[in-house]
Amino acid sequence: MAVVQMVGTLFSAGHQDAPRALDALAVLLLLAGPAGLAFRRRAPHVMLPVALLATGTYLALGYAWGPIVLSLALAIVLTAAAGLRWQAWTGAGIAAAAVVAGTAMTGDDSWPVRASAGVAWAAILVLIGQGFRRRSERLAEYRRRREEAQKAERDEYRLTLARDIHDVVAHSLSMINVQASVALHVGADDPEKLRPALEAIKAASKESLTEVRQLLGVLREDVPLAPAARPTLARIPELVKNAELGGLRVTLRDDSDHQIIGPAQQEAAYRIIQEALTNVGRHSGAQSAVVRVAQAAGLLTVTVDDDGGGMRGALPGNGLTGMRERAVALGGTLAVHELEPGLRIEATLPTEPQGNLL
Repeated sequence: MAVVQMVGTLFSAGHQDAPRALDALAVLLLLAGPAGLAFRRRAPHVMLPVALLATGTYLALGYAWGPIVLSLALAIVLTAAAGLRWQAWTGAGIAAAAVVAGTAMTGDDSWPVRASAGVAWAAILVLIGQGFRRRSERLAEYRRRREEAQKAERDEYRLTLARDIHDVVAHSLSMINVQASVALHVGADDPEKLRPALEAIKAASKESLTEVRQLLGVLREDVPLAPAARPTLARIPELVKNAELGGLRVTLRDDSDHQIIGPAQQEAAYRIIQEALTNVGRHSGAQSAVVRVAQAAGLLTVTVDDDGGGMRGALPGNGLTGMRERAVALGGTLAVHELEPGLRIEATLPTEPQGNLL
């Protein structure tokens, strides 16, 4: 802006007869307006007063007409864009009043037209600055909402990983503990039963280590956001077999069509059954359990009944909380019913995706 004002004024001064020749004070005034613009970030309220004073003084002293008003025009725009609305309108009003007074003093018959144009341009400059301000506010709001959405997505995904880690570790360690107890019990009296128990421990530990390694890899951002292999309904018989190795009699009734159920719904159903059977083996003291998987009217219903001692007045732990969160995340529900005797875990999941799910 300083270069434009200096070069433009020097050029125009050579083509007009001004009452006063350009001197050091004129150069200082030509540079003062652009210098005020340098405060647009640190002190935006300084720009307009400096530009008004420099431009007004320059024109009042009778120097050659030139692009001296450019810094004033830009100062009005930037002041409005900085949110200093009243200062911008006040400065524009002072400039407009000076234009009206100057054109009226010329005695030209067309001075009302030129005065009106000057007033209109002063208002337009303020409106342009306010338009920039609104645009920057919209961009800031968009960035804020995007950051909030990204943070919510990260938090939700961390919660999903926490549930996965809890389910994998709790189920695997529970099964390993049960099989180790069986191995200790039958090791001396019935060696033939020792090998299946040890094989079950080996298989469970290998599977859990693989899944935990995948989940921890996601946390370290070494692998994509989705673990490589999601459990499906086809793996539910494995859960039943592992539970039976721990001494629990389990009946499985699966009437669902695996082909038309989404992977997210299958994983949620698997994890709910996994956690439910783990809780039955660890806490309920049950002798038998019944697992039902049914599908009807666009809903997948998973039910796990046992003949144990029920909740016994205890508050829901992380396992039940995690199961409910999985169901709700897919637009479903999870209910806990006391039986006589025993407990029922019943989850209902839509077979169609509900919204933008992780």
